[in-house]
Amino acid sequence: MLPDPNSLYGPLDPAPDAGYVDAPPRMGFFTDTSVCIGCKACEVACKEWNGVPESGLDLLGMSYDNTGALTANSWRHVAFVEQPRPAGQHPSSADVLGEPVNAAGQRSVDAGSGPQFLGMPGAQPPGRDTGVEQRTDFRWLMMSDVCKHCTHAACLDVCPTGSLFRTEFGTVVVQEDICNGCGYCISACPYGVIDQRKGDGRAWKCTLCYDRLGAGMTPACAQACPTESIQYGPLEELRDRAAARVSTLHERGVPEARLYGHDPDDGVGGDGAFFLLLDEPEVYGLPPDPIVTTRDLPAMWKRAGLAALAMAAAAVAAFVGGSS
Repeated sequence: MLPDPNSLYGPLDPAPDAGYVDAPPRMGFFTDTSVCIGCKACEVACKEWNGVPESGLDLLGMSYDNTGALTANSWRHVAFVEQPRPAGQHPSSADVLGEPVNAAGQRSVDAGSGPQFLGMPGAQPPGRDTGVEQRTDFRWLMMSDVCKHCTHAACLDVCPTGSLFRTEFGTVVVQEDICNGCGYCISACPYGVIDQRKGDGRAWKCTLCYDRLGAGMTPACAQACPTESIQYGPLEELRDRAAARVSTLHERGVPEARLYGHDPDDGVGGDGAFFLLLDEPEVYGLPPDPIVTTRDLPAMWKRAGLAALAMAAAAVAAFVGGSS
């Protein structure tokens, strides 16, 4: 049974619900991390087209990723996760978080099979000319992160000025000229995407290139991606394409391939920007089970109203009883 169309969770077509008549198909991003090469062309294209200030030029001391996270000045962020992967061992969160090793300081190695590399075609992994026992291979898990353009966007629910609005394409955009810098949207976002710009105070995030969409153009990041890791199009078509891609990877011996943010029945009603991952979401810094933070507001206000009425009734009863 589907929830009420005006509820804050569950499947929904967001543009018609926002009042658009004859809305076009919902548009979005499908990011296939299995072919991301970490070139950061998407980051540069986003900054150039949207006039996003320069940032991400610092050495973080922990990764080749010099951006670090999505911020008001980085609307696209390519994460670099260096993951140990001995030959024949399928990766897991334990590879990043610290898997127990044996007395020799080694993880188990299956000499009967080689590693599954999903990088650029023709890329030669380290140790190709050595025996499997001598290999200490690792792989990069790279993902171009972005605003998820949630079906049920808590940032829209809490914005007091209407700065955040739903477009006819189902995306979520910030109108910075009427943002008052209250910051409510920042704490409401279950993904930690929205950020305030220092010295400015207003909220900024990906707009999914709303100005380009209106002109029938592809968003700048997807246009610049050399491997088509970032794919743009009608969301339903992208979901079908993503499911087919996961099936292909499973057939090729990559059982850890999975989709994230594609399910309309998840805690945010599905995302307008979803991903194919090669490990658990936590490895990429994503919440495993995001929930729209305003989902329980109606029930909370109802309880608060009932409590207020009960207190008022008790006060009236006490007053009447005391005066008689």
